Amino acid sequence: MDILSLFVVVPILTMVGILFTKGLKGTRTVAAVGMGVQLVMAFNLLYQYFAERAKDTVSEMLFRVDYLWFESFNIHYSVGVDGIAVAMILLTSIVVFAGIFSSWKTEDLPREFFIALLLLASGVFGFFISIDLFTMFLFYELAVIPMYLLIGLWGSGNKEYSAMKLTLMLMGGSALLILGLLGLYFNSAPDGGALTFNILEIAKVSIPHDVQMFFFPFLFVGFGVLGALFPFHTWSPDGHASAPTAVSMLHAGVLMKLGGYGCFRVAMYLLPDAAQEMGWLFLILTTVSIVYGAFGAIAQKDLKYINAYSSVSHCGMVIFALLMMNKTAMDGAILQMISHGLMTALFFALIGMIYGRTHTRNIYEMGGLMRIMPFISVAYVIAGLASLGLPGLSGFVAEMTIFVGSFQHQDVFHRVCTILACSAIVVTAVYILRVVGILLFGPVRNKEFETLPDAKWYEKVSMVTLIIAIVAIGVAPLWLSDMIRESLTPIVDKLTAAAIN
Repeated sequence: MDILSLFVVVPILTMVGILFTKGLKGTRTVAAVGMGVQLVMAFNLLYQYFAERAKDTVSEMLFRVDYLWFESFNIHYSVGVDGIAVAMILLTSIVVFAGIFSSWKTEDLPREFFIALLLLASGVFGFFISIDLFTMFLFYELAVIPMYLLIGLWGSGNKEYSAMKLTLMLMGGSALLILGLLGLYFNSAPDGGALTFNILEIAKVSIPHDVQMFFFPFLFVGFGVLGALFPFHTWSPDGHASAPTAVSMLHAGVLMKLGGYGCFRVAMYLLPDAAQEMGWLFLILTTVSIVYGAFGAIAQKDLKYINAYSSVSHCGMVIFALLMMNKTAMDGAILQMISHGLMTALFFALIGMIYGRTHTRNIYEMGGLMRIMPFISVAYVIAGLASLGLPGLSGFVAEMTIFVGSFQHQDVFHRVCTILACSAIVVTAVYILRVVGILLFGPVRNKEFETLPDAKWYEKVSMVTLIIAIVAIGVAPLWLSDMIRESLTPIVDKLTAAAIN
C-alpha cells in the first residue's frame, strides 16, 4: 500500500471498525483512534516531504503511484502530492481529529453519524491526492454527498430545507464540473494520441484558445460554487446554520477548500489563456463576496450565521488572491485556505459548545460568559483575533501575503479591487469585537447561565489542537509559505506565459 492511498483507506477501515462496536463509547473511541492515526500519518507525510525536497533531484509530484483503472477511457488511479497538497492533507487531518472530539457526546445514531463523517473525510483526502481528473471528481462527489445526510438527519432548525438547498447547489456545480472535465479530456491530445484525464499530461499540451474560453467558466464556476463564489454562495449560510458541530467544522474548515483548490489546480493551471482573459470578471465577483460577506456578518444575531457569512468573506479572499495570478498573492491564498480552515473550525466547535449549554445562538440572549466559562471564552477570543488578523496568529500572515501580492499589480482595476477587499478587514474587526463584547463581557443577561459548566476534557482536546495549529502558523509561517511557493511555480509560470502571449 502506497503512503498516499492510506489516507483514503484508514477512514474506511475506521468505518468498518465502528460497524463492530456497540454503544457510543466504543464508536467514538474507534473514531478517535482512527483519526489519531491519520493525524500521525499526516505529520509523517510532512516529514517525508521535507526529506524528499532536501534531495537535489525531485519530481513535480512526490510519492506518485499510478494504476490503470478503465483502459478503454485511459482512466487511471493516479495519486501524488506537492507542498500544497501536503498542507491541505495536514489541515484536513487536524480538523477531522478535532471534529471527532467535538462530537464526543453525539447520542443520536452515533455509529451512523461517525461513519458518514469519516466517509466525507475519506473523499476529501482522496480529492487532494488525486492527479487523474476522473478520480478527483469521484472523490469530490464522495465528499459532497454525505453532507445531505449529516445535515438532514443530525442537523437543527430548518435542516431539511438547508440539506436540500446545499445538495442541489453543489450538484449544480458538479454538473458544470463534469462538462468542463470532459472538455479537457477530449482536448487533451490535440496533435493525436491517447486522450487522458491526467493533470500533468494535460498541462503539457496547448489546448486551443477557443476551447479554453468555452470550458473555463464551467470549471471555475463549478469549483467556485463550493468555494462560496458570489452569487452562488447562498447555500453556505443555511448549510452552516443547520449542520451539527463537527459537520460545520468539516464543511467550512475543509470541504469549502476543495473549491479554491480546484480553481487553481484544474481551471487556472490547465486553461491559463482563458484565466488571463476572463479573470477580471471573476475578480469582481470575489470582491463582492469579500465585502458582502463581511457586511452580512454584521447584520446577524445568530452565532452560526455570523460565522457562516464570515466564511463567505474569507473564502472569497482565497479566490480573489488566486485571480491576481502572481506567486505572492497565490501563496497568500493557500495560506488563507489553511488559516481559515483552522480558525473557522475552532469557531464552530466553540459555537456548538456554547449552544449545547445555553440552548440559544442569539448573541443578545447571552452575556458575561467570560466569568462563567473562562476556557471556552478565551478560546473564542483567540479565534476572533485570528479572524481579524492579529499578528502572531495565522490570519495575519495569510491576509498580509494576499494584499502585498495584490498590490504588485500596477493597473487601476486591480488596485481598486484590492482597496475594496482591504476594507473588509475593518468590517471584520467590527463584527468580531462586537460579538466578543456582547457575548463574553458585561452582565449575565440570563441568571440560569451562571451555573453552566466550562469545557470538558474532550472539548479541550478539540480546542487546544486547533489553537496550537493557529499559533504555530502565525509565529513560524516560513516553512509553510516556502513549500507552497515552490509548488506554485509550474502554475504561475503557465499563467505568466499566457499573459505574455
